[in-house]
Amino acid sequence: MKKLIIFTLLLASTTLFAQKIILERIEPPFWWVGMHNSELQLLVYGKNISQSEVAIHSETIKLKKVHHVENKNYLFLDIEIAENTQPGNFEIIFSKNETDLTFQYELKQKTEQKRGFSSADFIYLIMPDRFSNGNPKNDSPEKISEKADRNNPDGRHGGDIQGIINHLDYIQQLGITALWLNPTVENNNPNYSYHGYAITDFYKTDPRSGNDSEYKKLSDELHKKNMKLIMDMIFNHCSINHWWMNDIPMNDWTNTNSEFRSNFRGSTVPDIHASNDDIKRMTEGWFDKHMPDLNQNNPFLAEYLIQNSIWWIEFAGLDGIRMDTYPYPFKEFMTKWTERVHKEYPDITLLGETWLQKPAFTAYFSENNSISGNYNSGLNSVTDFPLYYATRDAFNQQDGWSEGLASIYYILAQDFLYGNPYNNLIFLDNHDLDRYYTSVGKDIKKMKMGLAVLLTMRGIPMLYYGTELLTEGEEHKGHGYIRTDFPGGWKEDKINAFNEEERTFEQNDSYNYIKTIATWRKTSKPVTEGKFMHFVPENNVYVYFRYTNNEAVMFILNNHPSEKRLINTNRFSEILNNYSTGINILTKEITDIKKSIEIQSKSAIILELKK
Repeated sequence: MKKLIIFTLLLASTTLFAQKIILERIEPPFWWVGMHNSELQLLVYGKNISQSEVAIHSETIKLKKVHHVENKNYLFLDIEIAENTQPGNFEIIFSKNETDLTFQYELKQKTEQKRGFSSADFIYLIMPDRFSNGNPKNDSPEKISEKADRNNPDGRHGGDIQGIINHLDYIQQLGITALWLNPTVENNNPNYSYHGYAITDFYKTDPRSGNDSEYKKLSDELHKKNMKLIMDMIFNHCSINHWWMNDIPMNDWTNTNSEFRSNFRGSTVPDIHASNDDIKRMTEGWFDKHMPDLNQNNPFLAEYLIQNSIWWIEFAGLDGIRMDTYPYPFKEFMTKWTERVHKEYPDITLLGETWLQKPAFTAYFSENNSISGNYNSGLNSVTDFPLYYATRDAFNQQDGWSEGLASIYYILAQDFLYGNPYNNLIFLDNHDLDRYYTSVGKDIKKMKMGLAVLLTMRGIPMLYYGTELLTEGEEHKGHGYIRTDFPGGWKEDKINAFNEEERTFEQNDSYNYIKTIATWRKTSKPVTEGKFMHFVPENNVYVYFRYTNNEAVMFILNNHPSEKRLINTNRFSEILNNYSTGINILTKEITDIKKSIEIQSKSAIILELKK
């Protein structure tokens, strides 16, 4: 009998202990008063937390609803914040068996600032791990799985936010006005974590990059220099090692399983003939076996992602967001996201990665386009991959009806498909592509032609870090080889390319070429605000203009490999009749545009027209 009593007491004690509630995290970790949307949904996680009674005792904070879901370790709380609520803390009380857990939830004051980026900007894309190691002490934190190994092309090399802050002067002197960083949020994975696209915590900066405060400091330092910050986000997938994957909130939090891979066919989304199977594979297939596909049709996950983006905008003072793999999530959710963000921040710029080969597919995802019917993405800017492919190939090809310079012409001739092609992000390379210098066969003349197009074409120009130094690399050899370390970003580097005197003649020539055009570009209203007009390429020559009512700039490209061209300017009279001379912005020479203009082989001329 005594053994039975003892066993019963032990069982009761064990049961009580097992049912003890533990609060581990609340997300978002804090919020703001003064937001357009007065409602907030909190994700609450902790052992047996759903067994608690939740209360908020406040005159201005109302607990509207407590959602219980499949996993008893989660609660979702719907809260309404009254308009007259003041910044400060309020208590969220979790009660069970006369035991209370109290969480002090902070509300900050929403800030007011001008946001957004446009064709007036010049963006610099940085892979943070590969740019500069400003704080070697954070290279291999104790609780992070992958430690630094600079000898591994696919490993962590130690670049961080402080390293970027240390070199803002170099970046600004190049003519850059905005930074886009590949993701700096936590990627606590056992390997290949440096790129940042396999998130393990949406609300935490990866400790190898720094911390949230340092990310905010970067934003502040940029704004002091009248520069901007664009954050890279991912809604399509997370990492298999994300903290919630070991204790998933609901069975439909993610789509399908790791064996059901995406077909990567973004064309299926606008395709009116697409099979349901193809669309499902595109939108629900996993991006990789270690990247679960998130189900944005789950309303709790959808709200989580939207609030996370708003949290980062407000916390870090972001000027824009670059959304990774934009066509992959459910398009109806993505439209809801753009609507919610723009209601809160009407002037912020939302850029979507639309890695598609044809203008029609790309334009489908741009806001207010002419082809998508009742679907309007609300997306301000798309990545212009069709123009990238044309610019990559044009200077390597012999000119023909649709080859060489004509390939650029034909892409631009389809701009009627876009809502606003001047908002397209244009680029010569990025973190997923061959380095441009390699693409043009390490030919500096072709390189300069591409750079001239990048900095004068319609759209928002973006430069990938190191392109100014003629960095080489081929994607098929491995991404680590197109994401190489910036020379001089580490104390042990033998060459410091941040310093002019340590760069080669060719590197300085490239750097100064970009700097000259980019610095001039800032003050050129025809380029930053004007319209675009081009003329069908003839005899290896492509001419286009950027113009306003009172100003104009003329651009001439000669793609012949060895022969110079003499350009008869009569053909361009509808623009040139209003002007008499042109100043070459690179050489400062004055050109009489009423006469023929000579241009050397494989070169570009930029003429600022004068009356």
